[in-house]
Amino acid sequence: MTVRLTLVCAAAPTGREVRFGDAPLDERALLRARTTGPAVPGGGVRYRGPSQRCRATAAALAWDGAVVEPALRDLDMGRWDGRTLDEVAAGEPAALAAWAADPEAAPHGGESVAELCGRIAAWLDALPEGAGRVAAVVEQAVARAAVLGALSAPYASFWRVDVAPLAAVELTGRAGRWNLRWGAAGS
Repeated sequence: MTVRLTLVCAAAPTGREVRFGDAPLDERALLRARTTGPAVPGGGVRYRGPSQRCRATAAALAWDGAVVEPALRDLDMGRWDGRTLDEVAAGEPAALAAWAADPEAAPHGGESVAELCGRIAAWLDALPEGAGRVAAVVEQAVARAAVLGALSAPYASFWRVDVAPLAAVELTGRAGRWNLRWGAAGS
């Protein structure tokens, strides 16, 4: 049986300076999630990443009882957590350049892009073949990693996958063979 997986990207805070790591959603972001979030078919298992953003987005989408899945956590940014891109660029320009250019690099002491991609590929492949419909609220980095896994794309492509907040990414398949399904969520 084919698994039909919908990954919904968590809403993003509005009107704030963007920082690495988790941040609470403001009222505007929550309203946007409630009113413009993707329609995801019912039935099946619903998961969410452990972040504040994933929790709040799942609640705004009325996904009561979504199972917290630790494997769907965001990219661990190590000592850069809580800092802005500008702060890191000013303080550690060579480290930032290395991290952006090399998917194996983790100069921040956290997780590399390659490690994130491997973790998400393992989670995808561990989904039971009989799972049917599965949906998850995830961070954008997790959705990017899933797309790379489905397409067997090189990790260096990670930054070339642009996934907007509240976007829905659909994958179909089963362990070791995933396809990216383009179209409206729920179709």
